[in-house]
Amino acid sequence: QVQLVESGGGLVQAGGSLRLSCAVSGHTFGSYAVGWFRQAPGKEREFVAANSRSGAHTYYAEVVKGRFTIYRDNAANTVYLQMNSLKPEDTEIYYCAASRRSMPGVSADSYDSWGQGTQVTVYS
Repeated sequence: QVQLVESGGGLVQAGGSLRLSCAVSGHTFGSYAVGWFRQAPGKEREFVAANSRSGAHTYYAEVVKGRFTIYRDNAANTVYLQMNSLKPEDTEIYYCAASRRSMPGVSADSYDSWGQGTQVTVYS
């Protein structure tokens, strides 16, 4: 398994931007697909975005499509989530995840390793 550490969360005004980072260690980063999920108190963890193991394919939840971008830097063992045009409803804890599957999809059960999460708060 790999270890994942998120950073970059914080407080931002609606319409603003944040970039989350997830540093991956413990194994060959290129052997893993990566994804971002988010969770609000009392709610289930929901899929945000994912990048396939090859890096060639990305997919997004409909609610973030066109606003968020996931990308990875294999040389730096880091995956990013660029979040633009943020809305108050994007306020959640964001988690980075890794999967040995080539394209793990949107289910949290398909991911093997998780970070500790980083809080994103968007105010209006």
